[in-house]
Amino acid sequence: MEHSDYVKINPGTVVTRTILNNLSSPDDELKIIHIAGTNGKGSTAEYFTRILISAGKKVGTFTSPAVYSFYDQFRINGENIPKEKIERYFERALKASEGLGATDFEIQTAGVILAFKEEGCEYAVIECGMGGLGDATNAINKKALAVITSISLEHTAYLGDTIEKICEQKAGIIKDCPAVINAFQPTEARAYFKALGAHFAEVSSQDLQTYNAQTAIDGARILGIPDKAIYEGIKNAKLAGRVEKLSADRNYILDGAHNPASFEPLKQYLRSIPNNEITIIFGCLADKDIDGNLACLAGTAKNIIAVECTSPRKMGLDKIYKACKKYFANATTASGVLDGLNKAYTKTVVVCGSFTLLKEAKEWIEKKQLKR
Repeated sequence: MEHSDYVKINPGTVVTRTILNNLSSPDDELKIIHIAGTNGKGSTAEYFTRILISAGKKVGTFTSPAVYSFYDQFRINGENIPKEKIERYFERALKASEGLGATDFEIQTAGVILAFKEEGCEYAVIECGMGGLGDATNAINKKALAVITSISLEHTAYLGDTIEKICEQKAGIIKDCPAVINAFQPTEARAYFKALGAHFAEVSSQDLQTYNAQTAIDGARILGIPDKAIYEGIKNAKLAGRVEKLSADRNYILDGAHNPASFEPLKQYLRSIPNNEITIIFGCLADKDIDGNLACLAGTAKNIIAVECTSPRKMGLDKIYKACKKYFANATTASGVLDGLNKAYTKTVVVCGSFTLLKEAKEWIEKKQLKR
């Protein structure tokens, strides 16, 4: 199959359900943990995956979007399904979709669920692509657990323009199964989910990653996973592209946060470093709240370099630069993330604003590591 960076969105579950039915309903053979939310879906999926592996379970994981490679989205026991193997499952799903006008995401969703079943997984951890109620992944017939992470306004053209409307979409994944809710929520979301009687994963810390971990801990306990496996899994979690620290000729931090709430873990970490020692390389997509994102980071660094993302959905460089100048003392531009990395001179360099920036940055940093 060809895998495009941007495809037409086709909200609804009918097409994916039909493909799954044509594949003999492989989802019926799996214990599925379904995750919706605005922030923290990827890290929560990683925590669940590592917990289940520690408990001796065979687990498939489907997350989106890709961070470093398209095939990173499709994993069994934490390892990418080999390209040739997953492509065979996609081809079977493509054949099962004939005449349905399916999008790439609908075919991939059905194909990876088929892969998990036929590769002998007991559990599947599946992240919603967008929203919940009308997301292709919500075509799943049966679920062991529904999980809703932190909520904020996103994709308002599709999901609604208030927190309550967003919550209604996310809550659509709760179908005849227990649910656990990340307690890091705005007031309106907390009230909405409390009215549903769902379990809240409460913690005393104000750190978003701590909330994500607690959500997985509480969810795993609902599933009957022993505490020993739970805490071993939390310890073993690897969060790609979220405050990911790399060392080469200097210290680098990669973070794919793309809305104000999701920038909180990065902001908290950067506060431990003098701001004159930090350069931020920032780019984002056209539909993102650039002022909200940069306001969250304001004060964490004096230097910022504006760049464009390598995506057809990118925000223009001039708009990014003008926004950066409002929040940072020293704002400049670069022709791309690699040019920005070459221009940065401080002890710590942060690449953030979109997952689409991270692959090039990591490859550049890894080449630096090899030269040490």
